[in-house]
Amino acid sequence: MKKSFISILITNHNKNKYLQKNLKNCFNQNYDSFEVIVYDDRSTDDSIKTIKKFKKIKLIQNYKNFLSPPLNQLEGLLSAFKRSKGNIICLLDSDDYFARSKIDIIVDQFKQFKKVNFLQNLPNLKNNQNNSSLSFWPYLAPESCISFRRKFIKNFMKKNYKLQNKFESVWLGFRLGVYAFFIDKSFLFYKKKLTYYRSHGESKKYPRFGLDWFQRRLDSFEYLYLLSKKKIYFKLNHDFLVTLIIIKIYKFLKNCI
Repeated sequence: MKKSFISILITNHNKNKYLQKNLKNCFNQNYDSFEVIVYDDRSTDDSIKTIKKFKKIKLIQNYKNFLSPPLNQLEGLLSAFKRSKGNIICLLDSDDYFARSKIDIIVDQFKQFKKVNFLQNLPNLKNNQNNSSLSFWPYLAPESCISFRRKFIKNFMKKNYKLQNKFESVWLGFRLGVYAFFIDKSFLFYKKKLTYYRSHGESKKYPRFGLDWFQRRLDSFEYLYLLSKKKIYFKLNHDFLVTLIIIKIYKFLKNCI
């Protein structure tokens, strides 16, 4: 049987502090049929110098200024994907790294479950396997925990095309996860910790239960509604209603001050 070829797509912006470990770990995987593609988004530290030490890496350098970090990340994935050759794609942020057995396990899971197009594993965090039972959403792991078949991202790109530069707060991992879960219905959750994850950057701009957190949640509902071509109806769902009411209360109180 022909061995699956894997593409590891890495997005980076000024994370040279973590890059050496990130890239070295890729080349220390137990699996040996893969490529590494790094999309660097205008780094001003020594990231490029570190990347170029690894001769087998395909490097894409972005010099354009896009709208926001989430949209930059999406643009980075699409650029890296166009250069990739793998029939299975693994995403990785430059400050995270994989367990040595991760790619072996991912390939085995896709072989076992032929109808699965999207797979997420757990990061090395505590109490992160499930959302609240009151949540409308499935648990969606960080981008570095996501893998998918090549055909999956092609179909996603067609669906997401008109929304690509909209909803700046809606991150790539969320977009991919909700497409897999609600629309493609090809979602597999492998509940083992295969990714060493560091929480940095944009996610900290949305403190839990703050106004921005709820607004991001409302944007996520709207994104799914448009992605599904208005077929997924959730207007009476309690999660959506609570989100909408709390945002209105926040805004009312703000106007009263």
